[in-house]
Amino acid sequence: MAKEEALEFEGSVVEVLPDGRFRVKLDSGHEIVAYTAGRMKRNRIRAIVGDRVSVEMTPYDLEKGRMVFRHKTESGPRVSHQRRNSRHYRR
Repeated sequence: MAKEEALEFEGSVVEVLPDGRFRVKLDSGHEIVAYTAGRMKRNRIRAIVGDRVSVEMTPYDLEKGRMVFRHKTESGPRVSHQRRNSRHYRR
């Protein structure tokens, strides 16, 4: 196994922690602490408790990981699209 290779697992978010970290329960039953990847931060992708996510982990530390993808749910959009500040939308 090359040093740059990462292991990828799927799981669900169990708890939201400070500083963009999450406690994720993997499908195998293990719980790890994962942080959001830079691409998720840049695109403002949010995750809440119960979301299905993909996590990359290094083979050297199997207690920490990087959350790289939030899977879509069947329930549809979570956030209503309301105008934040109505004074900017004068007609």
